[in-house]
Amino acid sequence: MLYSETVMDHFRHPRNVGIIENADGVGEVGNAKCGDIMKIYLKIDDGQVTDVKFETFGCGSAIASSSMATEMIKGQPVSRLLSLTNKAVVEALNGLPPHKLHCSVLAEEAVKAALKDYYDRNAIPYDPQSLPTTSCESCH
Repeated sequence: MLYSETVMDHFRHPRNVGIIENADGVGEVGNAKCGDIMKIYLKIDDGQVTDVKFETFGCGSAIASSSMATEMIKGQPVSRLLSLTNKAVVEALNGLPPHKLHCSVLAEEAVKAALKDYYDRNAIPYDPQSLPTTSCESCH
């Protein structure tokens, strides 16, 4: 399967690349063994994601998934981050090849890891089931 134009656009021109100094939440998932590592930085003001950046070491699908996920959550209330799914990222990218779906899972996990970090730093209670710890089980 060829990559969609949307995937190629987000790979060639990724949005929100970089680091946020003094981020309110940082999430890193993946490992060098599986080849994809994603790090998401959140800036949150008054319950809204005012800025989001990412660093991704991985394939084009991983970069495109990270880019799209950041676009989907920027400007959103923090409560909406829990509803971000890898399926929504894949749909927004107009599809990924089956063997690349794990990239969208990592993007979802990275966002949720950053949200968990934000909650932990600010002693905000949350349901641990809604923010599971990541294990890169989706990696091959």
